[in-house]
Amino acid sequence: MSVITSEALKQNAARYAGRSTLLWLLLMVVLWGLSWPATKLALNVTPPLWLAAIRFGSAGICLFAFVALRGQLRLPSRQDLPIVASVGIMQMMVFTGLGMIAMRHTDTSHAVLLAYTTPLWGILTSWMLLKHAPSKLQLVALLTGMAGIGLICSPWEMQWDNPEVLMGAALLIIGAISWSLVIVHVRHHRWASSPLSLAPWQMLLAAVPLALIAWGVEGSPATIAFNANLLWLLLFIGPVATSLCFVISSEHGRRVSVFTMSNVTLGVPLIGAVAAVVFLHNTLSSLYIAGLLLIFSGVMLTTFAAVKK
Repeated sequence: MSVITSEALKQNAARYAGRSTLLWLLLMVVLWGLSWPATKLALNVTPPLWLAAIRFGSAGICLFAFVALRGQLRLPSRQDLPIVASVGIMQMMVFTGLGMIAMRHTDTSHAVLLAYTTPLWGILTSWMLLKHAPSKLQLVALLTGMAGIGLICSPWEMQWDNPEVLMGAALLIIGAISWSLVIVHVRHHRWASSPLSLAPWQMLLAAVPLALIAWGVEGSPATIAFNANLLWLLLFIGPVATSLCFVISSEHGRRVSVFTMSNVTLGVPLIGAVAAVVFLHNTLSSLYIAGLLLIFSGVMLTTFAAVKK
């Protein structure tokens, strides 16, 4: 009888842990999705490069404190220096910096969708750099997703007579390609330390150059009109939607399969697009929705293809 009770307790504990993990991941997706309209609002009064620097600077400070309290704060080993540079420069600095500049020139619903085409570009970068020929399913996924990107970036959906809109879309796609290169690197890197313990150093590596470039290009941060509303937005974008979500991703993302994690994160552009409609009064055309469905389908097929390997 005691054995059965023990097994039942273990099953209940595992079931509770699974539900808890899923709830944390859903919270992460909601926060990431809401960070897009929050960023758009902050960009109304904050230069884009300064906003990117503040985001990673504030999030990095929080993560340095969190990792130190856990007794895991140490300098990255030589083995992990390439991945620190890759994530810090290519993903955080380039992807976020270009993304924030782009959001000055395009609406949030388009920005979040184009930014999350990264898995599709991952197929291309892996094919071109590592000579990993895509499977038939990956090719279908790539063509499906590219058709969606084509619709979103078509002259019937975007204002091709406005160079700033086209520049914004181009910067978002370049940023997504940059992030895809990091994903390929992460998959093949042999980690000496945990991703969470390296995250503060990656954010520091992103924040310092961004601040220096921002000072040279956008001027002193003293020109930013800080007020209560902006401070709340900065608190949400940095410490909450960046550092807290990174902790959730590191702690709970490893407890689920790659398939589950990939499908959960598909909710980010959906929540971002819906939040842009609610808070920023963006409108979603039928062509945008068709492109959204094609890109979603392409990303989901990419995930299925990865699971089948």
